[in-house]
Amino acid sequence: MKSSNLFRNAGIVTALLASLCCITPVLAVLVGIGSIALSFSFLEPFRPYLIAFTIIVLGYAFYDVYKPKKQTGVECDCLTEENESKKRFINSGTSRLLREKAFLWVVAGITVVLLSFPYYSKFIFPNSQNNGITNSTHIMEVKLEIEGMSCPSCEHSVDYALKSEVGVLSVTSSYAAGTAYVQYDDVKIKPLQLKKAIEEKVGYKVKKYEVLYEH
Repeated sequence: MKSSNLFRNAGIVTALLASLCCITPVLAVLVGIGSIALSFSFLEPFRPYLIAFTIIVLGYAFYDVYKPKKQTGVECDCLTEENESKKRFINSGTSRLLREKAFLWVVAGITVVLLSFPYYSKFIFPNSQNNGITNSTHIMEVKLEIEGMSCPSCEHSVDYALKSEVGVLSVTSSYAAGTAYVQYDDVKIKPLQLKKAIEEKVGYKVKKYEVLYEH
């Protein structure tokens, strides 16, 4: 039982470590502490290994809890004090095992929530007040090259930070390409302000930006 507890705890710790690089950008934007976004980015290259290790240790924990247990039955049904003590011990062990199984399933659920965070993180962000509608004729598009994005959660954080800016009409970012394409009203906002929004709100560095066209 002790070994299953050890592997269960190790599983949730590694799941948390595998998710920190994705959780911190979201916290940076929502809480307003952009400096933490890159704090755990060094974990990103290790994320596949941490996920694999999490699956292995939780798998062993499940095996350890659900493997057949040796039966220590009472030799007779005589109502002796010794037999009653044995029955109480067996019942106590069964109850403890059921609690261990239930808690292990809770841990497994938490692990799934942590590991899948990058794919549902966009639903955490509140709807932006910017509706993307403008009557201006000064609509332009800029390409920003961003350093630090490593997962879909990073994209969602950058998108939210930019869409929250007055004058931004649409945003399309890609963590794989390290870019964000932004359509904006040039009367209300400038590329330099978009750059600052990413760097100050999310904590990523914008290496450069390039205005692509003007409507």
